[in-house]
Amino acid sequence: MFYLTNISRFFLSRTINSLNLRNVQKYMLMRRSFILLLAASMFILTGCDFFRTLAGRPTSAEIEARRIEIMRAEESALQARLDSMKFVQQAMKDSLAALDSIRQYGGTILNPSKLGGLFATKLDARYYVIVGSFRSRSNAESLLVKAADRGYAPALISFRNGMIAVGLCPVNKLHDAMEALKSVKKEAFCPSDVWILLNE
Repeated sequence: MFYLTNISRFFLSRTINSLNLRNVQKYMLMRRSFILLLAASMFILTGCDFFRTLAGRPTSAEIEARRIEIMRAEESALQARLDSMKFVQQAMKDSLAALDSIRQYGGTILNPSKLGGLFATKLDARYYVIVGSFRSRSNAESLLVKAADRGYAPALISFRNGMIAVGLCPVNKLHDAMEALKSVKKEAFCPSDVWILLNE
């Protein structure tokens, strides 16, 4: 009997140990399942923002606000470019209208390079109304005095081809050059072949 009790104890303890091991395995499996279920429910209920805040990353609301801020900055930059293009387009329209007016008024615009280039003369303005061009410096100075007597601030402009021009009304805008051409053409000293010098 003693032998049977030892054997039965042995089997009984093995059975209990086996049951404990199974329970422990079941407990561990249940614990893992609970943790996974808890993580999945947090993810579903709170979204990625919870994990992003834990990681120190921006939330979806912060990302959306930044995206809107970037879109507004791009929109304002695009609007500035459009405004700049409209300004340039308007300036081109005004220049073309002034060119048409100059042609209708009988004036021409010449670049110094078509006349051999400027000879050691630095011009301050972009446009000059040229009322005369001479080979003789004394003739140019005579016209210069007549223009000065009428209240203009004339300048002698020397070209490489040997010509000396008398320039009046230095301006930087084509429209202003057109207006200056109109007023100079009314003067008695102004010849019919007056033209505009474009200093580039």
